[in-house]
Amino acid sequence: MPKASEIKKNMALDYNGGTYMVKDIERSAPQGRAGGSLYRMRMYDVVTGHKIDETFKDSDILNFADLSRRAVMYSYADGDEHVFLDQEDFSLYNLNKDAIAEEMMFINEDTPGVHVVVVNDMPVALDMPTSVELDVVETDPSIKGASATSRTKPAKLSTGLTVQVPEYIATGDRIKVNVEERRFMSRAEK
Repeated sequence: MPKASEIKKNMALDYNGGTYMVKDIERSAPQGRAGGSLYRMRMYDVVTGHKIDETFKDSDILNFADLSRRAVMYSYADGDEHVFLDQEDFSLYNLNKDAIAEEMMFINEDTPGVHVVVVNDMPVALDMPTSVELDVVETDPSIKGASATSRTKPAKLSTGLTVQVPEYIATGDRIKVNVEERRFMSRAEK
């Protein structure tokens, strides 16, 4: 069991009867004779997505969660669920459509780097890559001679997501999108 000082970002912890992912850690050293450092951790419940902020002393003992990540590929929609296929043992994981609606804006059948988070043999969430490549299905015509200036236009992507893109991007182009910030990064390499 690790001490609070040994915890890093994206580790999973059992805390107060729930399983939490550590998303951010701030370390502060008290002034004077107060003792060891304090670690303020922002954590998200992997099942509900509920956010909590907790502060621990550097010597506090925490428990790792029984959590695993499995590389998956989107397979199909089935009623109120999306089904993902494990790329190693070909088992299927069903996740509720409402619970993963945000993540589905970045997923199509060939999106690499998607993992399902499994807690106690139950799939609870998706772990997304930092960026994905998607096709532009609708945007205003590109302007001949447009440069990579700050002028942008909206573009609808193959998953239904709309992002702002530079003027030189045309319908049919494949682009790289930052998942966390929901913004255009670059043209995808062919």
